[in-house]
Amino acid sequence: MRIDPLLSRPAGILFAALTIIFLDASLMANDRIYPETQVVNQTDDHHGTLVADPYRWLEDDVRLNPDVRDWVTAQNEVTNRFLESIPARATILRELTDLWNYAKFSPPARHGKRYFFFRNDGLQNQNVLVAQESLDAEPTVILDPNTWSTDGTTALAGTSFSLDGRYLAYGVQEAGSDWRTWKILDLETGDHLSEELRWIKFVQPSWLKDNSGFVYSRYPEPTEDGEFQSLNLNQKIYLHRLRTPQSEDVLVHERTDHPEWGFGAEVSDDGKLIVITAWIGTDDRYMVFYKRVANMTAPAIHLVGEFDHEYSFLGNDGERLYFKTDQGAPRKRIVAIELGNPDSANWREIVPEQGDVLEGVKLLGETFIADYLHDAVSRVRLFRTSGAEQPPLELPGLGSAGDFTGERTDHETFYQFSSFATPPSVFQYDLKTGETRLIRRAKVDVNPDEFVVRQVFVTSTGGARIPMFVAHRKDLDFSQPQPTLLYGYGGFSISLTPGFSVSRVLWMKHGGVFALANLRGGGEYGEDWHRAGTKLNKQNVFDDFQNCASWLIEQKITSPEKLAIQGGSNGGLLVGACMTQRPDLFAACLPAVGVMDMLRFHRFTAGRFWVDDYGSADSPDEFQALLRYSPYHNLRLGTHYPATLITTADTDDRVVPGHSFKFAARLQACQAGPAPTLIRIETRAGHGAGKPTSKIIEETADQFAFLVKVLHMDWKQGDK
Repeated sequence: MRIDPLLSRPAGILFAALTIIFLDASLMANDRIYPETQVVNQTDDHHGTLVADPYRWLEDDVRLNPDVRDWVTAQNEVTNRFLESIPARATILRELTDLWNYAKFSPPARHGKRYFFFRNDGLQNQNVLVAQESLDAEPTVILDPNTWSTDGTTALAGTSFSLDGRYLAYGVQEAGSDWRTWKILDLETGDHLSEELRWIKFVQPSWLKDNSGFVYSRYPEPTEDGEFQSLNLNQKIYLHRLRTPQSEDVLVHERTDHPEWGFGAEVSDDGKLIVITAWIGTDDRYMVFYKRVANMTAPAIHLVGEFDHEYSFLGNDGERLYFKTDQGAPRKRIVAIELGNPDSANWREIVPEQGDVLEGVKLLGETFIADYLHDAVSRVRLFRTSGAEQPPLELPGLGSAGDFTGERTDHETFYQFSSFATPPSVFQYDLKTGETRLIRRAKVDVNPDEFVVRQVFVTSTGGARIPMFVAHRKDLDFSQPQPTLLYGYGGFSISLTPGFSVSRVLWMKHGGVFALANLRGGGEYGEDWHRAGTKLNKQNVFDDFQNCASWLIEQKITSPEKLAIQGGSNGGLLVGACMTQRPDLFAACLPAVGVMDMLRFHRFTAGRFWVDDYGSADSPDEFQALLRYSPYHNLRLGTHYPATLITTADTDDRVVPGHSFKFAARLQACQAGPAPTLIRIETRAGHGAGKPTSKIIEETADQFAFLVKVLHMDWKQGDK
């Protein structure tokens, strides 16, 4: 791909007099203009290539820089005026709210003598933790985060129960931030312990078996101006004893020689070991260490790994530890490692690599519950710790099974199953009898028989076979192209599987087609599939998505004038890259909380971890690859871009909002066509986790209203 020579010119030359752009009156109400965005003369030298960054100032924290705050306010005013001008917006919001209003449940898990699960009566902003003495008993409320804030932006984000079920450690998330404050509740008395633990993210505590405390990881306290933007370094493992302040926590493990290493700590099934998993990025490439609980301050002993493969700890039988690994098995297997003889030549293979990808494993009793993916659809197989296979767990159809619960000592597990048009159901499985029982089924105003879901395979670059699910109403008329929403992700070995979504059902009810593409870079076919979409191979992901879009057009399901694409986070990057590479292929783009500046992402918060998938601009070869597709840097003056609604949030400390701010500013400056290029910036919200139901519904309604407008849909209340 040709590198635009304009990228090497000073920013002031590039964008002078281009900061105010008018929108076509047919799309933009009242001929409103985009807010004026200041440009700065910032140019960076990357290995001898000069790259302009005219909107660098928009990287500043919106809470600390009043100029950025004013820009956000002005952009939101323009976006809101546009959205308010759409007649269907109120109808969409009402219908979405009505359909969303059904009771939701998570699979229960037994802790001590009670079952615990999350429940939402329908429109509660946050899920409520409840408990019941038996599966038929009336639940009682344990924690209701809806009472913690008036706007619903304080969330319950993580739970860890002591083995006897008396104590509950739980994380509190404010305004969508990745930071968690952990508190401890005495479930016997109903009282909170006085201590609170701070500066924790990406982990949850693991309890000692005597219930006296737990081990956990935390980062050093950041500076006041770096809480939401500074790099996360020097994570350490501590032991916290109940009823003591955090300042007295005992340091269990640190590596001051490797500040970039992160750590997870888990107490073994028998309570005698602390298994420490070290990681350096988003890849499942680990080093595993261990300590004896009886001597936690002793140096950690290296067991396995050199950041070369996945070694996910599953449980232990004494000195024998079980791991899920991709060492020698790109689609993963289960092995046993003896502490006294850990060399790989002495490993015992419990479950060999299969034709399908081993997505997840739960060890209960003497049984591994192995969740496999077959062409992105769940298949659950059961194996004894001896390796003997048991009859599989039968699922009610093609869809996604997951969230298996239970402790090692349990003989039952609970799990959830759903598909695109099949609402979630919770099942109980008895490992002793092999019996499956339906516990709860969501009661949603949806008739699955009205819809059809099929899986197709699209040929992409290099002959790659890309799965794609296509779902729509059975009676949809394809004599003419239909509005189609294509969704993708393609990164970090994350698999997209068929799952239930109220918003997608509503989209299909009103005649829209929904398509979900399983792109390279994901985990659907194992580590080789993942690697085929990373670093210097990242363009494969964009090719896959564009080929899926072309297939939908070739099959006359849709047309470029009726096709919208959507993705969030790494999927936001996907949308940004595809719309800059093929602006002619799409009518509308919905990039959410996307990574848009591929030259600077590793300089903020958790961004340095993503180097595993993306590479780094610090490497000359990887810099060239990143520059070729970086959405922010590949916007071109005078180009007709699709209608675009960028969404982000002011307290996103995962993908800092500066990515979206800079992309929006430059897109507005470069847009030569009549299509609107807008940004919607949520307040007191983060990357997505913990977002209140009300905000989710409002944002989704705005996205759909935007699509109705720019795709020229006839959205009528009362449609099927």
